[in-house]
Amino acid sequence: MRRGFYTIMAAQFFSSLADNALFVAAVELLRGSGAAEWQRAALVPMFALFYVVLAPWVGAFADSRPKGRVMFLSNAIKIVGCLAMLFGGHPLLAYAIVGLGAAAYSPAKYGILTELLPPSQLVRANGWIEGLTIASIILGVLLGGQLVGPQLAPRLLGLDLPGLHSGIDTPAEAAIASLVLVYAIAAAINLRIPHTGVRMRPLPARTLSLLPDFWRCNARLWRDKLGQISLATTTLFWGVSGNMRYIVLAWAAAALHYSTTQAAGLVGVVAIGTAAGAVLASLRVRLDRAIAVMPLGILMGALVVLMVFIDRLWLAVPFLILMGALGGYIVVPMNALLQHRGHNLMGAGRSIAVQNFNEQACILGLGALYSASTGAGLSAFGAIALFGGVVMAFMLLIQRWHRHNLRRYPGKVERLLNIARRDRGH
Repeated sequence: MRRGFYTIMAAQFFSSLADNALFVAAVELLRGSGAAEWQRAALVPMFALFYVVLAPWVGAFADSRPKGRVMFLSNAIKIVGCLAMLFGGHPLLAYAIVGLGAAAYSPAKYGILTELLPPSQLVRANGWIEGLTIASIILGVLLGGQLVGPQLAPRLLGLDLPGLHSGIDTPAEAAIASLVLVYAIAAAINLRIPHTGVRMRPLPARTLSLLPDFWRCNARLWRDKLGQISLATTTLFWGVSGNMRYIVLAWAAAALHYSTTQAAGLVGVVAIGTAAGAVLASLRVRLDRAIAVMPLGILMGALVVLMVFIDRLWLAVPFLILMGALGGYIVVPMNALLQHRGHNLMGAGRSIAVQNFNEQACILGLGALYSASTGAGLSAFGAIALFGGVVMAFMLLIQRWHRHNLRRYPGKVERLLNIARRDRGH
């Protein structure tokens, strides 16, 4: 791997660490203020909102300037969201601003991989990036849980400077203030990311002209016989993964009667499994064999349904590790295949923006489904079972779709697989 890759990894680690710790702090902020259950569940779709709304523009923006600079600006926006959450903004709206920063960050983070590395290293690079991201999720949710917990929170609240009243009076607010510093570290590392030498694609004078271009790119990827299957699978996976952070918190409170600090550790357990699955997939699954992991998606949905029957910690830990491992094993090869097809069809930044639009729309949709079901009076167990059933149904449809492609377009699918087979050796 080139040296710049490790700088990208370091920046990604700190940014993701803060993202995940902030989620736990935001849940506790709403819980402490007496907000309804549906509002806490709505944090997930609110974070996804700007990924969907700004998808036509963020990819082109990432392609228009050095991606390290884009990542720096994105972390600065996240800091603004944290400050809004601290000083009077509604937590859901402030968290949406943080999501805006994340929406701008993602096309640059993944797009720079295809600029910096050859196709033969994409699966391996994705394994490292996803593994590191999962490590930051583990540490981030644990950090967030501890920052709002009884050990660290009183110490943070005691750090007010003499003569200066910050208005930070609760454990959740102290945690959020601490995370501003973590985002600042990530932003500083972003400035060290090297320019890859790839020619920038300037933004058009009329930015609204990007809208039809984005929809053409979106349609082009959905028409591609391998791109559509990898996009559908990764879209569903991230829809599940994005919501599992809150689902595990809600399940742990209902089944194990855990506090936010205790439940945060179980979110980390899922992430441990995902990291293991991601690393294993990066070592075992070739780019041209990525499609073979699809049946595991049905099993992952079934495990979500079975969560409602787990009420003992000794069962929960291996169960959550297995569920996470299945997800990690699915997403790494499918993500690499999607990046490969997208890069060939339209360029890195635009393809990642299309991918983010679809994935975050799924997070938003599934999150809205979960939030609405709890708002309508469904218990946490009922909402989780409904969520898992929807995942199983969609995964079955994606598999049937691929089988249809193999029957109707065998030559086209084989040609695309041959391209992936050829490129993995370069």
